[in-house]
Amino acid sequence: MSTGSQQPVGEFLAEAEDLLGSLSQKFSALAEGIGDGGVSPDLLNGIFRDAHSIKGLAGMFGFDDIAELSHHLESLLDHLRLGKLSLNTVLMDCLFDALSDLIGLVEGKGVNPDRTHDISASVAAIQKLLNSKSDDFFDPLAGLDIDPELLNVLTEYEEHRLQENLNRGHYLLLVKAVFSIDSFDVDLAALTESLKGLGEVISTLPGVNNNRPDCLAFQLLCGTPDSGSEVFEKLGNEAFQVEVISGLPSVAEENEEEDSSLATGQKEADSAPSQSMRSFSRTVRVDISKLDHLMDIVGDLSLAKGEISRISEDLLGHGLAQAKDLEKSCHILERRLLALQTAVMDVRMVPVRQLFDKLNRIIRRMAQELGKKVQLEIRGGDTELDKLIVEELADPLMHIIRNALDHGIETGPERESAGKSEVGTITLSASPRGNHVAVEVRDDGRGIDTENLRKAGIERGLIKADAQMTEQDLYGLLFQSGFSTRDEVSEFSGRGVGMDVVKNNISALSGMIDLESRVGEGTLLTLTLPVTLAIIKALVIRSCGRDFAIPLTSVLETIILDPGMTQTIEGRQVLELRQSTLPLLHLNQIFQMESTESAGPNQFVVVAGFADKRVGIIVDDLYDQQDVVIKSLGKALSFVRGISGAADMGNQRTILVLDVGGLIEGALRGGVMADV
Repeated sequence: MSTGSQQPVGEFLAEAEDLLGSLSQKFSALAEGIGDGGVSPDLLNGIFRDAHSIKGLAGMFGFDDIAELSHHLESLLDHLRLGKLSLNTVLMDCLFDALSDLIGLVEGKGVNPDRTHDISASVAAIQKLLNSKSDDFFDPLAGLDIDPELLNVLTEYEEHRLQENLNRGHYLLLVKAVFSIDSFDVDLAALTESLKGLGEVISTLPGVNNNRPDCLAFQLLCGTPDSGSEVFEKLGNEAFQVEVISGLPSVAEENEEEDSSLATGQKEADSAPSQSMRSFSRTVRVDISKLDHLMDIVGDLSLAKGEISRISEDLLGHGLAQAKDLEKSCHILERRLLALQTAVMDVRMVPVRQLFDKLNRIIRRMAQELGKKVQLEIRGGDTELDKLIVEELADPLMHIIRNALDHGIETGPERESAGKSEVGTITLSASPRGNHVAVEVRDDGRGIDTENLRKAGIERGLIKADAQMTEQDLYGLLFQSGFSTRDEVSEFSGRGVGMDVVKNNISALSGMIDLESRVGEGTLLTLTLPVTLAIIKALVIRSCGRDFAIPLTSVLETIILDPGMTQTIEGRQVLELRQSTLPLLHLNQIFQMESTESAGPNQFVVVAGFADKRVGIIVDDLYDQQDVVIKSLGKALSFVRGISGAADMGNQRTILVLDVGGLIEGALRGGVMADV
């Protein structure tokens, strides 16, 4: 494909992703209304509009397969919102299946615009539902004592909503208002919102304004449990007229003169109408690569600022008067750079709800295929993470949830025999923890039996039969490549693939994974991740003649290492720090480096960690703190553990950035990372 044709496809993908994400979230909300029947008409209309937008978007770009499926989905949604079909589990499953096919089609276009797949199953399921509507469907408004002229201007959907309000015993009211032409949009929107708070706005119709060219009149047909007099009183504006067209008689009175019925706050009638070409939206869509480039520039500016600061200090040392002014300017530049960095980071942040809502669809489908009843609870969905971290988090979370559904959640009869509800629960939650975010996946299933883990580990030769292992050591077997407690292979598990991938992916994000479980009660997996990896403040250290950077968010304190402070326990060097034992790491041992220079008279311990895990890194020297932009080492060096990337320090000097999470895991198992 040519470069010129790639850009429009990219625009389609970005717009379609937003619409599909919106549909996924709204479908989840719609499914919650199956039991109580309390489906919001606004929600149904929003879903219908999204499906219609996807159809139009696909048609504009010539993607006929997406347009065809969207058209059928739109027809199904139209029957649902018109009351021709009832919302039930079968229909909801059909909607989710069609959404899955749409997502698959859109993802395929991102790889190859000509790629497609068979949608006949979804189309057939939709047609089956459309053909199943009752043959004795009748005119819902037949026999109602309502002005025919009013009914003639209503759409089929508006007629259905009118009937629904009558079925609920609501009043049908006609609220009349006249607004100045230069503020009618704002005033009408305010009145509409007020009426929605009292009931439902069924239709907005033109009214009569006695030939006043400076005004526009409207009639709003509403359904509400309040009487006309109550609505009139709650609106609090005598300029509005409230007419009861169906329901009990109302004591609301007509207002005196229509030419005085301008809404409160209207502008003078002789003011000129205002027209604007401004967009209603105040958002723009930005490619993340552009933000990456902007972050690179911020990093380069930070390096330049550091060099200017160094020059300023040198000039001050020589007693030059101008150095004071340079120092002041450097401080101003530093503050502005910090504000710029914060602003760029804010743009990169997205709520994790975007990811959680996508996982809801996967949970629903997989639970059906496994024959299990499962509900998803989402907490802390507004917690924000860097967009790139959210993207990289998708696969690990999917693996964890698949394991929870297959291994953790029991079948309905198993749960009932254990005294549980037949419906299992998976809870996805996110919460900020300082400069990190904890993402938790909890299930109320059967839990993990450590004895089964031990037996499987012995059978596969991973541990010795007489090995003394803690509960956490046994849980660690789950993250070994190829490990599985399943003897049989199913579509979802038993191949020994998944949790080792989870661990590797989380480590690549400089994160950690913790597991807790109780047999018969459930399992909790906690992923602790940095808020961002784009630009960080780091402590620069020196070890074995090489410089490294440690993310400052993981540095708890630094200690001068005096002789006699350390001791050896079970072959490992440790330090007693405030009544706790701190394992110590030597970078030359971890990375198998040979020292290029002798250590100075003093060494230091950098106490680093997050969550409840700590490690002491022995270094030869401590330098200053510095903002660094982390660059990936690439797939060719993905095997290097304990290193999260590289950072440009200026003067054409690049140093490695330590992955504290990886170092802690290395310390716990006493392993070697890789040659550096």
